[in-house]
Amino acid sequence: MGYPVIFVFESIYYPILAAVGITVNVVAIVILSRGKCGLSKCITRYLVAMAVADVMVVVFEVILKRINNIYLPINILFITPVCAMILVFKHAALNCSVWFTVAFTFDRLVAISSPNLRPRYCTTRTASVVIASTTALACFKNIPNYFAVEPGYIINNIPYLCVATAVYNNSQLWVGIEWFDSILSPLLPILLILLFNALTVKHIIKSNKIRRALMSNVGEGNDSESENRKKSMILLFTLSANFILLWTPYFIYSLNWQVINHNYTDKYYTSPIFINQQTGFMLQLLSSCTNTCIYGLTQRKFRQELKNGVKYLVTVNGKLCK
Repeated sequence: MGYPVIFVFESIYYPILAAVGITVNVVAIVILSRGKCGLSKCITRYLVAMAVADVMVVVFEVILKRINNIYLPINILFITPVCAMILVFKHAALNCSVWFTVAFTFDRLVAISSPNLRPRYCTTRTASVVIASTTALACFKNIPNYFAVEPGYIINNIPYLCVATAVYNNSQLWVGIEWFDSILSPLLPILLILLFNALTVKHIIKSNKIRRALMSNVGEGNDSESENRKKSMILLFTLSANFILLWTPYFIYSLNWQVINHNYTDKYYTSPIFINQQTGFMLQLLSSCTNTCIYGLTQRKFRQELKNGVKYLVTVNGKLCK
């Protein structure tokens, strides 16, 4: 009897996701950190933070959990305190990835819509404070996850695996915490991103109407500023659509878990509930490969820096071969 289809797909999907996710985000970090993409230091700081958070998601969730569980036998990562720490860090990394995206979207709203606030808010210092505060809050928020698990079994007095405790499965407090977590990530971020982008687009449309009227009065046909704002609108919609599409299946599943089956324990790979759960996880984790790149790859200077890096590697290899 062969392996279930969902298991086979996961065994192929997660290694590819890990390789692509690490490579793409590390490349983005290197290129953005060089500061030659024509982006402000404030924007660069947010994008680098988003890429670092996505790397952490790939490391803790994809490599140390998913791939480890599929391919490796019992090892140090299965020891209960270790896997409990991985659980905390992977949730913190996911929260950081989500909320860095929200913070970046809000920063762009201020930059485009609030000329008076922009000089004070859109600074590297503010970005650093927001990033550091978000990271600290994400770590603090997920500390309770460490105490929500217990050993699955004990071998030679060493606890292995992380199984939900009886208190977690039956406590209304934990049900409330799960509800709060479902709202905090990703429902609230989705709503905030939609709101911020709607306000930004509204301001851009209003400004473009005024500029077109002024340009028609002076008799000039080309308006580079309007073209740049049009590109910004496309970028914002792309970022929003990517985040919402990839996180919505996970969000729907998380609500279904709370409403219908909080104590769900059926782990059969053929179960529709389990398949929907795993599909939601796979799409959610896919966002770790796309959040930063969507912005970076739409920028001409970023693409040029990427081409220069590839040419440099090829040239170096060529010289070495000679």
